[in-house]
Parts: sequence; structure tokens; C-alpha cells
Amino acid sequence: MRSPELVVLHEHPEWQKPLFAALEKRGVDFAPFHVTHAAFTNTDPPAAKLYFNQASPSAYLRGNTRAVPLALAYMRTLERLGARVLNGADVFALELSKSAQAALLHSLGIDTPRSLTFNDPAALRRHAGGIAWPAVLKPDQGGSGARIQVVESIEAVEAVFRQDPGIWLPDNLFLLQEYLPHDPDQGIVRLEFLGGKLLYAMRVRTHGRFNLCPSPVCNPDVGEAACEIPEPQQDAPPVEFLPFHEVPREAVETALRIVRAARLDVGGIEYLEAPHGRRVFYDINANSNLRPSVAESFGFDPFERVVDFLVAQLNR
Repeated sequence: MRSPELVVLHEHPEWQKPLFAALEKRGVDFAPFHVTHAAFTNTDPPAAKLYFNQASPSAYLRGNTRAVPLALAYMRTLERLGARVLNGADVFALELSKSAQAALLHSLGIDTPRSLTFNDPAALRRHAGGIAWPAVLKPDQGGSGARIQVVESIEAVEAVFRQDPGIWLPDNLFLLQEYLPHDPDQGIVRLEFLGGKLLYAMRVRTHGRFNLCPSPVCNPDVGEAACEIPEPQQDAPPVEFLPFHEVPREAVETALRIVRAARLDVGGIEYLEAPHGRRVFYDINANSNLRPSVAESFGFDPFERVVDFLVAQLNR
């Protein structure tokens, strides 16, 4: 059988529809590889010139817990066998670990929330003197804001895990992170990068929600969401995604440092403006669900730009 030029690793078919449509429109010879139901060997040579990773840390929330370890193992195998994988194993491993992201940001001298990583709430008591309350409790693996909440004390943290032991799954690691208030009218900022260049920027007004997935499937411009992520703030207004044309040059330069250090081929970097003039970077996203309505205000289709990038990589 003839091998495709490009293979796209993915777990969420609805998220991939715009990309697949753009690839088909351009006539790119590609094949999807659904990591939810898959197998691979250690002997078969890579089937394609190029692989593009679109797997998501939030797969477990859709009942696809085993998709993440398989995707990571497959990319490591492909790379050992000489394949080129965009947003490959090391990048995906970074996306799967908020603690590793926090360490990377700190090592770059970039303002980022102080974090404590733990696998037992009782271990936090040894660090009690260095914790400022309230704090943000979040899973190391993350995934579209799931399992994140604001807590007021170590006792409150202990109560969370006592009441729902299943919250540990699938990664069994959590972070207690510095809470940073910000102007709700300004929201947080997400910068999308493609091939080491800024694609677009947007402000995201969260209204107290944590699921900030930019995909219209999860947070549509109008109508009901078709998202499996549990959202505790059901009574809050929907998340708003607004084009941000005047993003500060210094913020873009800092985000580019992160992109290069993380070796992101495609990805989103998030920051917020905290009190006292702090610009705090806190999240690195390798799986970018691009927002067509935001990109349209910049005058382009984001998936067409991704295809341009993929075709250029194929022609290298």
C-alpha cells in the first residue's frame, strides 16, 4: 500500500475536522492516526515523511485515558526510528506536566506562579510557611481546566481528596499554585504561534470558568457547547474570546523565548496581567485548538496557515 506524506496523530475527531478539510482542499496526501484505539510495533519503519501530533492531555475526560500514554510511547518510538514528528515526544511530555512547565518558565527567568507539586496533601504541611492563601489547586497533567479549583487552606485541600479520591486520576500528581487576581474585563491573554512566529493574539474573559479551550466545539461563539469537560461555574456567563491586536511587543518576545525553549512547532502561550504591573506567564499548550472567529479579524483562516506550514515542512 502507498504510504501518505503526512500522518496526523489525534484523539478528538471533532477538533480535527477543520484541519482535515483544509488538508483535503489543498490536496495534501495525509492519513489520520487515531491514538484512542491503536497499536504499533518496534520494527515497522515510519510510514510517512512527516508526523504531526495533535493529541490532547484532556483525553481522559472523554473516556480515552489510554490515548495519552500510547501517543507518547508511539512518538518516542517513531523518533527512535528516525521519523520527524512535529510537536513530538519531548514537547508532548512538557504539555503533560504543569510542574515541568513551571520549572522551565522559572529557569528562563520569566515571572511565573510559585508552585508546589505533591502526591499527598499531608506533605504540604512541611511547606506551610511558604504558601499564600487563597491558592490554585490544579492537576499536573491538566486538560482544558478540568479539576482546577481555588482553595483557602491545607485543610480545604485535604478535604478535596478525601471527598473525591478519584480526582487523583489519571496522573496522581497535583500542584498548589500561587493565586493571581486579574482584571476580569481584561481577562487573560493567549498567544498562538506557528513555526516560531506569532499567528494571532486574543484576550479571554473567563468569567470565573477554567475551561478555556479555544475550540468552538467546547466554547462556541453561539449556541450550546458539545464538551465533556465538567464546569463547576455553570451559572457564569460563557467564556469570551476576543481578538487582541495591540499585544505588547515585550509580551510577544517573552512568549517567543518560551516557544523556542520548549521547541514548540505549533502552540499557545498564556499570560495574565497581575497587580503591581506583573506580567505572569503560566501555561504552555502544544495542542492548539485554533479559533476561526478570532483569526478572521486578523484577515486569514488559521487552518490554511497551518497547512501552509505543514506543506513547507514536507518540502524541506
